[in-house]
Amino acid sequence: MGHGVVDSSRAAFCLEPHRCWEQSRMGADNAALDLSGMQRAVRWYPPAYDIRVEAAPIPQIIDPDDAIVKVKLAGLCGSDLHIYRGHEDVDSELTCGHEIVGEVVALGPSFRADATGRPELYSTLRVGDKVVSPFTVSCGECHFCRIGFTCRCIHSCLFGIPTLPGGQAQYVRIPKAGGTLFRLDGLQSPSAGLSNLADSSLILLADILPTGVFAAMQASQHPKVASLLAGKPYPFGGGYVPGGSVSHGQAATALQPDDRTLTIGIVGLGPVGVCATVSLLDILAGLEASQGLVFQVVAIDPLESRRNKLQAVYDTIEPSWKGSGRFTVAAVEGGKKLVQEWTNGAGCNAVLEVVGNNSALTLAYDIVRPFGIISSVGVHQEPPLPFSGRDVYNKNVSFDFGRCPVRAMFPIALEILLKRQDVFGGVGTEASLIDRIVSLDQAVEMYKLFDKGQCGKILFDPWV
Repeated sequence: MGHGVVDSSRAAFCLEPHRCWEQSRMGADNAALDLSGMQRAVRWYPPAYDIRVEAAPIPQIIDPDDAIVKVKLAGLCGSDLHIYRGHEDVDSELTCGHEIVGEVVALGPSFRADATGRPELYSTLRVGDKVVSPFTVSCGECHFCRIGFTCRCIHSCLFGIPTLPGGQAQYVRIPKAGGTLFRLDGLQSPSAGLSNLADSSLILLADILPTGVFAAMQASQHPKVASLLAGKPYPFGGGYVPGGSVSHGQAATALQPDDRTLTIGIVGLGPVGVCATVSLLDILAGLEASQGLVFQVVAIDPLESRRNKLQAVYDTIEPSWKGSGRFTVAAVEGGKKLVQEWTNGAGCNAVLEVVGNNSALTLAYDIVRPFGIISSVGVHQEPPLPFSGRDVYNKNVSFDFGRCPVRAMFPIALEILLKRQDVFGGVGTEASLIDRIVSLDQAVEMYKLFDKGQCGKILFDPWV
């Protein structure tokens, strides 16, 4: 979730042909394998709903910054459905998928031990390393990458479009690989245990877990929420204020306990919604422990199966990692009623919208309070938003829309992944996020089931 097909005009990067490089300059250990021939891949054909599993050429090194990755597992993501349904502006066939965990099997000549002045992986990445790829290319060198807005890299390009074949295949080419890939071998974490994580867990770092973290952090770090956390009236609770105090103000009535209760809604409880909820609870539990925060969360979805999944996930998490705040999973009308009851009609301080359609945005707008924040990471397809400028003005609503900068969110997402192996570590259990792992041959059926909401998160193993 949280991404469209092509990133603005700079997607032309993906179209530029370069001379094919056969082998890395990093010595014999990094010599490229013979990757000539064909591979199996999941392919989409226009106009819509046409998935085929067929032979496609094995990708080659095209640019010196490229890597070729042997795909161990590839994910089926909710945003894959936008192309599947014909909702994106795509009119030619493509290889699907943008969630990838695998092994480096070839590197371009930019990767060498004496590479300096570039992202670290250009001097340290080796053939045989295990890697996760975010869903978009990021160079690691431009202004946007340097400040952490990696999804808006000037070379940004989404995997799984006609000009950049995706990862639901046996091999995938990674452009700007030194800035894009996460090298997992030897990566140290304060929580330890990384070497014990299954590929089916690590692949969540490619998109949906960082996107869930991003949705939660956009809300929890917003200035309108910061004032509440600080226990001060707006605008004195967060960020720089000229004068630095309220000593010259004529204070209103002191803040009451209800004023400091943080109410958050979550709209959409698919795989990204589960990741957003788990991430949010981790953040809120930390704020409760450190600042005495009082919070309440209502998680909303019209599908009973998704509500049941999230309830099972919540019940699995030990109390110290989810805090003691109120938490309820509800259908749409029930969720609206709860928000009204819990807040005496005020509404949610923040709403995480993780669906990406106008009905979800309308619900988010309906339950957010005046001066609230909507953090939207769904991929919206319909051109008009379901409210006017007057509507937004009249409610003082802040909107944060857009794609997750996965490369920047990786360290935080990794820590949550390690903590929450009870949710992210299993496959096919009541409380596990991953529903099943299947072969590429089952892609046609899995796309149909996922499109109808009849299965959870699906992973493809290209080698079975």
